[in-house]
Parts: sequence; C-alpha cells; structure tokens
Amino acid sequence: MTPREEPLRSQAGSESPALAKVVARQRAEIVDLQRVAALLPVLERAKGAVMVQEGCSAEEAYDLLLDRSVTADRTLVEECWLTLGAIRPLRGRRGRKRRRPQPVSGGSAFASEQYLVPADPAAAPGSAREAALLLGRLGLGLATVRDRPALAHCLLDHLGGGAGIEAVLVWTASDDGMRLTGHAGIDAVEAARWDGPTAPARWDGPAVDGRTAGAPGRGHKPVWVEGPEGREAYDVPDGAARRWPTRAWLPVESGGEVDEVIAVLRGTDRPFTPVERELLVGAVQLCAGRMATLDSAPSRRDPSVESVQQILDALSGSVILLAPLHGPDGTLEDFRIEAAAPESVDVAGRRGRGLVGLRVLECYPTFAGTELWEGYREVLATGKPFASGPFTYEEVVAGIPHHSSYSLRVSRLGHHLVVSWIRHDVADRQERRLAAVQRLGNLGWADWNLVTDTITWSPHVFTIFDRDEALGPMRLEDLPESVLPEDLPQLTAAAQRLLRDGAAIDQPFRITTSGGVRHLRIVAEAVTDADGTPLEVHGFFQDLSGLRDAELALVSSERAVSAQRDLLQAERRVAARLQQALLPLPTGPVRLAGLWSNALYHPAERGISVGGDWYSAIELPNGDALFVIGDVMGHGISAVATMAQLRFTAKGMIVTGSSLTDALTRLNALLMHLNSPSGKHTTATLIVARYRPTDRVLAWAQAGHLPPLLVRDGLARTVERPAGILLGATDTPVFGEATLRLQDDDQLLFFTDGLIERPGQDLRTGLQELATTAEALLRTADADSLPALHAALAVTEHRDDVCALHISVPCLRAAHQRPVAASRRLTRD
Repeated sequence: MTPREEPLRSQAGSESPALAKVVARQRAEIVDLQRVAALLPVLERAKGAVMVQEGCSAEEAYDLLLDRSVTADRTLVEECWLTLGAIRPLRGRRGRKRRRPQPVSGGSAFASEQYLVPADPAAAPGSAREAALLLGRLGLGLATVRDRPALAHCLLDHLGGGAGIEAVLVWTASDDGMRLTGHAGIDAVEAARWDGPTAPARWDGPAVDGRTAGAPGRGHKPVWVEGPEGREAYDVPDGAARRWPTRAWLPVESGGEVDEVIAVLRGTDRPFTPVERELLVGAVQLCAGRMATLDSAPSRRDPSVESVQQILDALSGSVILLAPLHGPDGTLEDFRIEAAAPESVDVAGRRGRGLVGLRVLECYPTFAGTELWEGYREVLATGKPFASGPFTYEEVVAGIPHHSSYSLRVSRLGHHLVVSWIRHDVADRQERRLAAVQRLGNLGWADWNLVTDTITWSPHVFTIFDRDEALGPMRLEDLPESVLPEDLPQLTAAAQRLLRDGAAIDQPFRITTSGGVRHLRIVAEAVTDADGTPLEVHGFFQDLSGLRDAELALVSSERAVSAQRDLLQAERRVAARLQQALLPLPTGPVRLAGLWSNALYHPAERGISVGGDWYSAIELPNGDALFVIGDVMGHGISAVATMAQLRFTAKGMIVTGSSLTDALTRLNALLMHLNSPSGKHTTATLIVARYRPTDRVLAWAQAGHLPPLLVRDGLARTVERPAGILLGATDTPVFGEATLRLQDDDQLLFFTDGLIERPGQDLRTGLQELATTAEALLRTADADSLPALHAALAVTEHRDDVCALHISVPCLRAAHQRPVAASRRLTRD
C-alpha cells in the first residue's frame, strides 16, 4: 500500500465496526422474526407449565427453559416439547471434539481443504445429532398442527427422509375398538383397508387396557417388525407386508395410559438402527403433548376479565380478549376489547391497556365483511380455532395511508375470543433497511460455513465483484485470479489469520473486472468452537473505488495547488527582491533642492502578488529636483519589469534635457511596443514634476494619474490636473503641463490610487476623505506623517499597492535650523 492509500484505509477502518454491527443485527432480527410465529405457541404453553410446576413468573419460566436447553445441549423448542410431552433426551450429543483442519503442505493458501473442518460423525445422516435436529424441526412443525391427519402429514414430512418412512398411520381408541383417525403416505382406498370393520379383531386389537394379548399397551413398549421374516404382531391388509416389509407400532402414552397408537411403514427390509428407533420414540413423545391439546374441548364458561388480564400481563407479543356485542335482535354487531397484553400494538400505534374499551369496527372499519371478520364469527359460533395467512391491512392516519402485513390467530374462550397477531412488515422493513445500508454503503455481506463448505453472498456482493448471480458465490481458490498480484501477499496473510487463527481482519485489496480495477475492502470475523477452531466466517465486502477515485483527485488537486503555490511564492520572492533593489525606501525625510521629501510604499495584502507602484525623487545636475510617481497595471514579475523600464527611462530622458510632456510621449511609445504575456498592451499612470528652487515653481505633467493633494494654511485641496491620458492607451496621446508656486509650510502629496480606493466607493469620496485626514496629519518634515496617514485610511483588505510621496516646503526663516541630510536623494539612482 502506498502512503497515499493510508488515509483512506484509516477512514474505512473507523467505519468497519459500525457497519458490521448494523448488518449482523438486522440479519439476526429478520431471522428471529421469521421463526417467532412457529415458536411462540409452543413456548407460551411450556412457560405456563413451568409457572405451575415451579410457582414462578413468566419471565423466570422463560429463563429456566432457556437455561435447561443450554445445559442439556438442546434447542429451545425441543426443551419446550420435553416439558409438555415428557420426551426423553437423545443420548450421545455431547463430548465430541472437532479436529482442527491440517494444512496441506505445498498447497495454495487459498485452497478450501486448508481450512475446511472435518465433518463431525455425530452430525452425519443417521447420527444422534441429526436425529436431534430432526426432532427440533418436528417440534416447530407440530406447533401449527390442528388435527390428527395434519399430525400424520407433519410426521411424514419431517421424518420421511431421515428414517426412510413412507407412510404414517394414527389409531385412536374408541368404544368399539381402535379407529384410524389420521394417515399420510397412502390414499383413501388404502386407508379404508387398514380401517375396515374387522380391524380391531384382525389386529388382535391394539387395545390399551391390557385385555387383549399382545396389545402395545402391555408395558407400553413399541413393537418393531423388520424384514419379511419378522414376527408379525398384528394383522395387516393383504399385500401390505410385502409393500412395507419394515414397520413399527408406537404407543402414545398420556397419563400412564395408551389411548393412541402411531404406526410407521417403510418400503425397505433394512432393520431399524438404534438411532432410528430412538428418533421415532422421541417423535411420538413429542406428539403426545400436541395430541393432548387436540382433545381438549373448549369451555363455554365465561372467564373473569380480571383473571384474563393478569394472564395477558405475563405474555409477550400482541394478544387481546374480545367480547361480542349483539344487537336487539341478537345479531352480532361488533366486538369490544376487554383485555390486552402489554406488548399488543395495532396498526395505528395504540398499545397495551390503551386498546381496552375500543370497538373493533369503530377502530378498524374496513375489517367488516372481510374473510377475517367471518373467521371471528365462525370461531364464536363453533369454537374451532381460526388462523389466517399473511394479509395486508390499510389504516389512514392523519390523511396518510399506512399498510401493514399481519398473521392472525383466533380462539374461543367461553363467550369471548382470544386474538393474537404477528406483524410481518417489521421483517420486511428490516430487510429493506438492510438492503439500503448495503446499497448506500456499497457493501454486501458474505458467509462461509467451514464444516459444510457452503458460501453465501448477498446480492450486492455479486454487483461488487461484477459476477453473474447464476454462477453462484466465488470459491476461495478462485479469488487470486481476480486480485492484483501486488495485493495478493497481504490478502493471503489476512486470509490465513482469519481462517487458521480465527482473528478478525480488515484488509483492502484490488480486483480486476470488466469495468476496470476496483478497490475493495473485506471486514470479517470467525466463529470458533471451544478449541478455537474456526467453524464459520461472517463479514462483508465494500467497494471503495469511488472513495479511492475521490482521494486520487484530491491528491492530484493538492499537488497542483502546492506546485502553483511554490511557483507563486518563488515569483513573489524574485519580484520582491527586484522591487527592493529598484525601489529602496529612505529611513526618514531627505532634503532635495531645499525641500523635505519622504516616501511610503505598502504592498497589497492579497497573497503573493507584487505590484507595479513606484516613485522616484532625485536632485538633477543643475540643482533642480525631479519627482516621479507611477502605477503599472497588474502584479507580478511583468509589472515590476515594466515599472523598472518606465522609472529608469523617465529619469534618463529628464536628465538628458527632455521636457516633461516629451518624456510622457516617449514613455507612451515605449509601452505601446511592450506586450504583456497575455498579448495585450500594458498601461500605466504617471506624474512627473520638476521643481526649481530659485523661484519655488513646480512644473508637472500627468498621464491618467490622480491629482496631487496640496495642504496650505491648514486646508487641503486637489491640484487641477493638466491634460493627459494614461500611458499605453493610444498611439497619439496629448499631454499638457501645469505649474504650481509653492509657499512656506506647503505640504504636497503625490499618491497612487491604492491609498483611497475602497470597495463600493467612488474616487471622489475617497479624495474627500484623504483631504480631511491630511489636514489633521500631514506635518512639515515629520517622519511619522505618511505612516499615520496610511494607517488612518487603511481598510482590512488592501486590494492594491499603496505608494505615496510627501513634499514639504520649509519656512525660509527656519530653514537654517533644520538638519541637512547626509544623502541628497531619496533613492540611489
């Protein structure tokens, strides 16, 4: 990884725990919501049994069931059915240790055989562990069984593959013998053969009172018939023994007696294995609890609402008690909610005791006339429970329609109805949120079971890897083909830490796809057994290509800005040195031709630009004084170079005898032939003045420059300008010359526009402010006058350079008292 990639990896790493927790939590919630519908009825009955046995609360009963299941290494539903049906736990489910996968020498680090955990023999088909799993799934299935035919089908569905069963028969004792009350795996004709009028006598009667010899009630032990030569305990229809050579007769014990028998038929002559026998016995014991509830007749006695409410207070989920409301003619008009469990929530958000007293059709008017309403009526009339499949209900709240999906179950309790429901759209919403998290975060989850060697990807991982979903998830050994070679060593080391040591990883890497190179990141953790051997891997892949592109663009931009900054800083240093060499500032007032002169230069506070403002003040060979001030358009090296040319050319022409206007004309011609880097003519403003000390006359000319400011007798005014246009504007300029006779204590100020320019303010206002300030601050031969004047006029942001030249006329009476400067020039020309 290059140093530039470190910020991205650091930022991505800070997000990984939160993203992993969101994905793991939402997936777990979805699985729990999908299972709760089948588990809840069994769990509630088991909790009630434990509450009676132990005299504890509902919460304590649940904790006790959970502790028992963990201690005995059973599923929670298996523990519930054990509590209800007194099933015996299967043996041989604990004490086995897994063997750690042994690295294959010389093999690829990405080979699956390096990390796959050898299969546990206890979990193989036909093992005790597999039998326990089958019993757990059977317990869930029995929770929804409503009659014996459905029970027979449930047994066949769950045990057919594991035990090789082809048919299941259920007999129930009646006054005239055993009757076939349920069957699966055979048709109605075959069922009639097994349940003929002579069936009890033909079987020697599987009665349970012990009066018939050989009946299964004797000792309550199963009877196993194995193979064509097996001892036949009971008569079977003609041809049945050849079709099903292996059979078992399993008594269903309840309260110390056997009133029912379950028979299983197999089409193989292979004997029942010990595990299969124990599985079938355990399955029948599970059925005992469920069959007892099928026989319990509903009571028509009205319960006490207070007692029902106490029971509901101990229940979880949404459960209510409804009382029917009849009209004067006895017809059912509505139901009123009499009691509600604390966690009951309806579509409008009303919950718990807040539902008590509400009427069904008043709160849910669209409920009338539906299949569910007819189900309510049917349950109230017949007592037969009613269960609906998932349905969608619409409720309009504050003008906004809300749709929710529910499954509902109704049972009769006396003259009341007990209604429970489960809201499914919660799981749908969680799935949508999970999908949104994956889409917005550009990530997808992945699982790998190292025992069964099954890999699962979420749909977005296929998008990240640009892989067709029909091909299935990518095998680990195929991953190196897509990874860039330079990233493979780091990814290999991370995979070995994860799959061999069980350490969590957060590793960036790059892959090649049809759309180009993608920058990915894998965050994963391993689930290990007690020995630390990784059994499962959970994690997610994230596509960081967009972030990486943004990072590279930012780095490129930073480099360009840095290079530009370095270039401009170098240019500023050169320009500043050049300007300092061309325009040195005096340390104080200087005497020139009988006048006191002082200068100020302040660069613009705008980054690293250097401007073209300049001045010059020298004493000519004949004793006159020359004062020049100018402003070249622009900033930088070009402006400084133009300023130098103008400055030296102007002085040279005046020193060699050119007039002021002639000098301006020649300077204009010079600028017209100088092109800037952009190809445009450079322009400049300029004032050139010549002072004759003999008569104190100042002759001056200007080229588009602001007029000087004269302070006389304490009042400030601008001097009227002669004709003149800025240099470089036209090939045929016209320049005029004006004169000004100076007096004792006159203060004359030449300046560039940076001194008075303000954003949003015109120059006239700026000149007025300058005049007011100059009247108060300009003093004769005072070194602090110019700095004080500039400070008074300065604003926070200077947009242009400031250059000023202060000329003070001393009083002749006191001239001899003033110190004469060692230098006769403001600048070294």
